[in-house]
Amino acid sequence: MCGSLQTGWLLCWILWCQFMKRWNDGLEYKKPGPALFNSYALYAYDSVWLAAQALETFLNSNGTVSYSNDPKLRDVNGSTLHLSSLRVFDGGQKYLDTLLTTNFTGLSGEVQFDSDKNFIHPAYDVLNIGGNSFRRVGYWSNHSGLSIVAPETLYGKPVNGSLNSNSKSDEHLYSIIWPGETSETPRGWVFPNNGKPLRIAVPNRRSYLAFVAKEKNPPGVRGYCIDVFEAAINLLPYPVPRTYMLYGDGKRNPSYNDLVNAVALNEYDAAVGDVTIVTNRTKIVDFTQPYMESGLVVVVPMKQAKSSPWAFMKPFTIQMWCVTGAFFLLVGSVVWILEHRMNHEFRGPPSQQLITIFWFSFSTMFFSHRENTVSTLGRLVLIIWLFVVLIINSSYTASLKSILTVQQLTSRIEGIDSLIASTEPIGVQDGSFAWNYLVDELNIAASRLVTLKTQEDYATALTKGPKAGGVAAIVDELPYVELFLSSANCQFSTVGQEFTKSGWGFVSSYPFELKMWRFILP
Repeated sequence: MCGSLQTGWLLCWILWCQFMKRWNDGLEYKKPGPALFNSYALYAYDSVWLAAQALETFLNSNGTVSYSNDPKLRDVNGSTLHLSSLRVFDGGQKYLDTLLTTNFTGLSGEVQFDSDKNFIHPAYDVLNIGGNSFRRVGYWSNHSGLSIVAPETLYGKPVNGSLNSNSKSDEHLYSIIWPGETSETPRGWVFPNNGKPLRIAVPNRRSYLAFVAKEKNPPGVRGYCIDVFEAAINLLPYPVPRTYMLYGDGKRNPSYNDLVNAVALNEYDAAVGDVTIVTNRTKIVDFTQPYMESGLVVVVPMKQAKSSPWAFMKPFTIQMWCVTGAFFLLVGSVVWILEHRMNHEFRGPPSQQLITIFWFSFSTMFFSHRENTVSTLGRLVLIIWLFVVLIINSSYTASLKSILTVQQLTSRIEGIDSLIASTEPIGVQDGSFAWNYLVDELNIAASRLVTLKTQEDYATALTKGPKAGGVAAIVDELPYVELFLSSANCQFSTVGQEFTKSGWGFVSSYPFELKMWRFILP
């Protein structure tokens, strides 16, 4: 196989030299530089030789050149083409078969066809075009696929040979230089250079700048929300030109309802930041899926509980103490009923038997009862009761130890219900949707709400309390509260459960942007 390839290359080289000599000798006007033709001229040259050799073979095999009329070719009324005068080559099919079986080596290489009339071993150069020049970065053939190795050297190897399994360098092209003189592969289609970038509104906040804030350096904004958006944008299969535009004066938090309305009125194409997804906003704009969970919680100041000589009673509630005492007496009575007829320790005068019931019942708390049980049912009841007493003792001991060793913090407000029932002032973050929610949904008087602008205002208002001009509690979203409590040194805490379930999302008003947002956060 290698010998035939070398012979073919040698023959092709000889033909090429002869062709170039005849080409240059035949030029009437010679221009300095390379010959004035490309690879298509070589294919055209070989095509003429292919037709000539096939015709010679056809004539040598007793083929005749004759023509006849074709009934399919008819003149149309008023036509000047005279199609009826055309003739059809009678030996066309035989000539075609002869042409497909012709095999020779031309200037473009080996010329041969398979049974499906396809060119055997077609090969192409892969060119990287830049400006007025180009460079070859590899080859392609139906035998080897894309490769940096010339296909002719791989024809003698199996398809699953060294190309696909051993030499990884043969499985790709040389580096491509893309428009813009960059070697980085483009991410897909791009916006036209004269297109307008997306106008993205960003709230210019006064507090909680860790989430979103103004930045002197490009792109002009920073924060957790911006980082999430930028990371999501980088996952898109195409670049998105964008310009961040601050919304608000920075002296106070902007109204997020006004920000959403501005997007709905096409003043901005989108909004990125700590924008909460609420029902009235989803009616006028589109949101992505939430990238952070959020919900309203209640924050209150915590006070240390004072120690009391009755602290040993705190592990159980009054109801629990009463139920526990009743069960002690009940078990003592049941054991007395089962034992007093056959056990002399449970006999005697009525007063002595009553004392025995009380003593036996409460002595089981410390597993110090002295009376023996002789009946089978009495022993069964006692075993079950001692197991229950063990659980009660363990729970009581653990709770009492926690009360005596861990600092206990208390608050008059236990959650949103007790806050609604009171008449004390409530703090709300400036610009938050919590104001409208408390007034419209929970029917809290607007006169009770106090707007707080910064985290320092939070701490000051809670520390003062309602009697000194502060607030009894603050209602805010969980992400803000967690950031606030991280620096509060355990002076404040949340009480109750989250009483709303929502999240933060990015805002858009156009269908195109909406589709893009779904790519970002499916």
